[in-house]
Amino acid sequence: MHTSADDNGGILLDRDGAIATITLNRPRQRNAMNRQMLEALRERLDALDRDPGVRAIIITGAGGIFSAGFDLKEQAELRPHGEARWREILERAFSTVMRCWRLGKPTIAAVQGPCLAGACELALACDITIAGDDAVFGEPELRFGAGIVVMLLPWLVGAKRAKDIILTGRHGIDAAEALAIGLVSRVVPTDQALSAAKTVAGQIAAIDPGLVTATKRSINRTYEIMGIERALRDALRDDVAIEAAGTPDKAQFLDIVRSAGLAAALRWRDARFDPPHNIAEP
Repeated sequence: MHTSADDNGGILLDRDGAIATITLNRPRQRNAMNRQMLEALRERLDALDRDPGVRAIIITGAGGIFSAGFDLKEQAELRPHGEARWREILERAFSTVMRCWRLGKPTIAAVQGPCLAGACELALACDITIAGDDAVFGEPELRFGAGIVVMLLPWLVGAKRAKDIILTGRHGIDAAEALAIGLVSRVVPTDQALSAAKTVAGQIAAIDPGLVTATKRSINRTYEIMGIERALRDALRDDVAIEAAGTPDKAQFLDIVRSAGLAAALRWRDARFDPPHNIAEP
């Protein structure tokens, strides 16, 4: 077994035989995915995909938290402006998340605690998602005037449920509901989420890797025939336009982040909704 850390990207990598475990490691920031983490994650995934000794990849989060999503504090500090800049930011996030879907090797998300917004999309992009019973999922982006970067949810839970979640900004979907609607593959006790993911990874790793890769590709091709790649690209284009144009809600949200901090901005966000739909604060 070998463990290494990427100090700049906030990524830990653990290798145990044919199984690689990537840990999002910014627990003080609730494992929010900033530019460095996204770049480090994509580089790790690319390297593991090329490594013939790796047969399954697990993604999890440190500190009992999967991730609160993309780093809004970084966004507030950078003050991106214009379509070209937003396209660069959102393409980075999109390509990293979708790398899990497109990877030749199976990816497994082991989720504990909050798994929200961009992090929810990351878990959806993994081939298998195992949730601890304390896991909480959701897509709160529209609540603060932002769009959806990776519009995978309708493909997995259907249009009616996806609209209900996305258009109301729900971010309190517990593990039991997530399982019932097809958002996750399995639910286990929280302290068993990672070990359950490793068990599944071990079962996959025992199968011929060429067979696994070809079968994953065949399953994904079904969605490609239905137009998933075009639909996701069109949704990303719409999100670039949304962010480049800006919304009053997003501008006020980021102003509060800069002046009073992220926690205050999240309170402002949720105070506008009655009754609130969340059961866990990201």
